[in-house]
Amino acid sequence: MSEHFALLVPGANAEGEPLTVSAPFDNQAIATVDRGGQAAAEQALATAHALYRGRDAWLNPAKRIDILRKIADLLQERREYLATESAREGGKPLVDSLIEIDRAADSFRSCVDHLRVQAGTCIPMNITPSSANRLAFTVHEPIGVVLAFSAFNHPLNLIAHQIGPAIAAGCPVIVKPAEATPLSCMRIVAIVREAGLPENWCQALMTTGRDVSTAMVSDPRVAFFSFIGSSKVGWMLRSKLAPGTRCALEHGGAAPTIVMADADLQKTVPLLSKGGMYHAGQICVSVQRIFADSEIIGQLAQQLAQACSGLKVGDPTLAETDIGPLIREAEVNRIDEWVREAVSGGAKLLCGGKILSATTYQPTVLLNPPADVRVSTEEIFGPVVCLYEFTDVDDAITRANSLPYSFQASVFTQDIDSAMRVSQRIDAASVMINDHTAFRVDWMPFAGFKESGYGTGGIPFTLNDMQIEKQIVIKSGEILPA
Repeated sequence: MSEHFALLVPGANAEGEPLTVSAPFDNQAIATVDRGGQAAAEQALATAHALYRGRDAWLNPAKRIDILRKIADLLQERREYLATESAREGGKPLVDSLIEIDRAADSFRSCVDHLRVQAGTCIPMNITPSSANRLAFTVHEPIGVVLAFSAFNHPLNLIAHQIGPAIAAGCPVIVKPAEATPLSCMRIVAIVREAGLPENWCQALMTTGRDVSTAMVSDPRVAFFSFIGSSKVGWMLRSKLAPGTRCALEHGGAAPTIVMADADLQKTVPLLSKGGMYHAGQICVSVQRIFADSEIIGQLAQQLAQACSGLKVGDPTLAETDIGPLIREAEVNRIDEWVREAVSGGAKLLCGGKILSATTYQPTVLLNPPADVRVSTEEIFGPVVCLYEFTDVDDAITRANSLPYSFQASVFTQDIDSAMRVSQRIDAASVMINDHTAFRVDWMPFAGFKESGYGTGGIPFTLNDMQIEKQIVIKSGEILPA
């Protein structure tokens, strides 16, 4: 273990024992990270708030654009290194971690794209006697201090989605990464500073405990709170926000897919396998519940089990690995318990269902689990997909809509009427037709409804959330009706 990461809060001192970060695949220690207590949190907030209040020293759009472009370039230059270290730290296979670096770089470029074309609006005046001799328009300003709590499963691109829009909007930002994957965050913040952003504008810290984190969230100096993580924690933290603090919450789900009898299984199966097993199922829109027409469920079940059985589980830093470890040993035991519960309840185990090591689990496919077991009612967040038979598509839609989650869904069919029927009746913020539920590009809206989240993610949407649109009205006798 050769690396140590200092607190990225200028003027603050570390407190307590440093956090030891270990690789989830083999539990080998990678690095240590300093923690910050109440004093460090106060220093970070005071610094960020002072920057926001000092309007004359705000960074102009041209400077922000230049910084964002340089960040993207530096990410691409260090692509192999960052991807390898991210794979080691978080367990996402190298092939997918490389793609994540590309996405993170493009996320910063998307901030530039949006900033270059963003404009205010002209508000109609001179249309009533009371509005005569007036000109009104809007301009965009930063909302204020942004506080971002991030998740482990995309340790670089999620950070990019939180700090990139903040930089573009002109907001000072403080980020607290997930305890499992803080190193990727620290590296990206270092790159942000190297690209020219003054260090006070982007600070990062691991806190000494939940009391410090909660105190930061509830501080009235925070103008916008961005949270990516579990619904239990996210909704609790939202309840702690000071009056006026805006927020965006991105939680999980139990994504449903409906496969109609006319689906092209040759194309469908690889997509379902990838969507269900990507990053060992540890993504919020992972394919989890597949409702398949009775005419083709046997064939689909056989092919999907075969595809999942052929995936290589192992060291995430190796190019040939398809599925890496779960983030913690406890997750392996939890998933195994859920699978055993489903099988005991009558589900047929088509493949997998075994613990491979302390942190790896076989890719698993279950057929017709009972409706009341946990793999059917809660987010699995592991390499497990469930198949359910239906004879009536409206019944499948009702079952898909039965949970308190709503994020992304999909339908596989060759018939436009079937595609539209499902798309318009299923509970989801986004519906993919002939694609898996985990599809995402970083400029599209990305939102969870019900318990799955609050607000809309995606670069342009987050950037808008981190700004206010201020109206300016000019009154002058020289302003004539147009």
